[in-house]
Amino acid sequence: MRKILITLAIFVVCIAAVSTTWIFGGRQLSLFMDRFGTIETTSARINSIAYEGSGTGGLLRVTGLALSLNATTGLTPNIGTTKDDQLALAVGGKVFAFGPLNSKADNADDHLTATLQADDDASLTIRRSVLSWPTPFDFNFMTGQSPSWKRHIYCRLLWKKASGAELEMLWRYEQYFYPGLGWGSGFMTREGSTGLISVDISLGR
Repeated sequence: MRKILITLAIFVVCIAAVSTTWIFGGRQLSLFMDRFGTIETTSARINSIAYEGSGTGGLLRVTGLALSLNATTGLTPNIGTTKDDQLALAVGGKVFAFGPLNSKADNADDHLTATLQADDDASLTIRRSVLSWPTPFDFNFMTGQSPSWKRHIYCRLLWKKASGAELEMLWRYEQYFYPGLGWGSGFMTREGSTGLISVDISLGR
């Protein structure tokens, strides 16, 4: 009987330790697991891209999503036009041109648009974390609705050109689960953790 009680006590302590770690360290554990794999939810071809901003920071609008260019890494890309009137992104001394600007009537100084060129291959893929974490201590006194679970979602833009040039951008956001409502659309931000997390430009041959 004594051995059974001791085993039961050890089991209860282990469950309590795991639960505490999951509640207070769930976000970090989820981030760690995301390094090894995430789950794809949607993938769509990009036909056009729009930029809203003053040249540094701002928003990229792709397939109906507004993606912030305010990076978490401190390396914020710049968006503007090239000498031959192409919409382009520059970061780390490299420049990637999306394509010729649409008609002048569609563009203003703070709103630039371009259409995918025939030889380009561009897509936006959304993936989510494998592991969600509980949030029993989150309270929203304004709305009365608080998420009971959270997980990360990732938006990956991959744009390849016939020349071999390639642009890859990755965003991370938080997605909330509300009892009775299910998972929200995502794109919640958390300072220092979410937003644009990487930009890589390969100029090809």
